[in-house]
Amino acid sequence: MLLKISHVTEYSYSSPVNYALQRLRLRPHDTRMQKVIQWQSQVEGAHVEASYTDQFDNLVELVSITGRPDKIRIVASGTVETFDTAGIGGPHKAYMPLWMYERETALTKPGKALREFARSIEKGQQLDMLHDVKTALHEKMKFEVGQTNALTTAEDAFTAGHGVCQDHSHAFIAVARLLGCPARYVSGYLHMEDTEEQVASHAWAEAYIESLGWVGFDPANDKSPDENYVHVAHGFDYADAAPVSGIKWGPGNESLTVSITVEQ
Repeated sequence: MLLKISHVTEYSYSSPVNYALQRLRLRPHDTRMQKVIQWQSQVEGAHVEASYTDQFDNLVELVSITGRPDKIRIVASGTVETFDTAGIGGPHKAYMPLWMYERETALTKPGKALREFARSIEKGQQLDMLHDVKTALHEKMKFEVGQTNALTTAEDAFTAGHGVCQDHSHAFIAVARLLGCPARYVSGYLHMEDTEEQVASHAWAEAYIESLGWVGFDPANDKSPDENYVHVAHGFDYADAAPVSGIKWGPGNESLTVSITVEQ
């Protein structure tokens, strides 16, 4: 499938900013699941200081402001050809060793509820077991916008019984690690048949299975990633794969708007 993507992020400030530094993880790269035909990033009110590949093998751009702007606009867009590999991403390729993906993080640390849930999963072949986790989380956690935020933990979202794709992914990662599988968070884009315009990027999880490599699981939609998915960045949790993150210094409040289109 050939997907055309546009991702616009706009920060507005109530007074000019003295200093801001943003880290952009908006550039996909070639994998066995996708081929980047063309991609570009444009930044208004700032300029790219450096581009590099991080420890997770993500493509990152470091952006700083120019002057004292009251608005920063980031536009990432391009075309990606995708392939249905049944969610199988293949071998591990990164500086970060596999065993690091088994450790807890602040956002994925399991509590009593997730530990009990993990014990309830019928033990068996790894792939089947993880698909059971995906489906069970989809049933237990209602997709509901506005009830969680970027700092909500997997345990809190699971206990509350609702959240967005970020929360479903964190819960899956926590349980997969409890079951002895390295797992990671993935941020990217999802092409949906009923709409081209979206207000946020998508997220899912991947677990490492010895005979297959990294395999994707999307508990928010109860499916495996297919040709409708574009993988952009990954890490231990959301903090490592956030599309845009950074710091600012100066008076005034900050507001954020995001506009995304994904079309075939």
